Amino acid sequence: MKIQDLRPAIGAKKRRKIVGRGPGSGHGKTSTRGHKGQMSRSGAGRSPGFEGGQMPLIRKIPKRGFRKRPVAGRSIVNLDVFSKLKKEASVTPELLKEKGIIKGPVNFLKILGRGEIKIPVHVKAHAFSKSAEEKIKSAGGKCEIIK
Repeated sequence: MKIQDLRPAIGAKKRRKIVGRGPGSGHGKTSTRGHKGQMSRSGAGRSPGFEGGQMPLIRKIPKRGFRKRPVAGRSIVNLDVFSKLKKEASVTPELLKEKGIIKGPVNFLKILGRGEIKIPVHVKAHAFSKSAEEKIKSAGGKCEIIK
């Protein structure tokens, strides 16, 4: 047996149905769509939730709560992240972006107080939580608000 003798198994390859080529083809006139009705029209198709005209399940189930869309450019960083930085003199939004802690644009940075800080650090941010400000100052650091 040679490679040119190889053929697909009988019935494995099926010819595509060709429609709309006249009455002699057997698939002319209505092109296998039948007469009238939703699926016979051009642009016919049903949305994923369509249930044949019955009230769709997604509309029957009660909706609760909402999800707040995050504002682009707003970042929140906790104090425990500063332990990963190697004794930086000052921490700025640009430095955090450079180190990969903040992803995307940085228009607003808020520092929160989760975690501990032991080294004195000069932190520049747009906002600080009270606990974060207290912890930074107790470690001997400074909090500078960027306008």
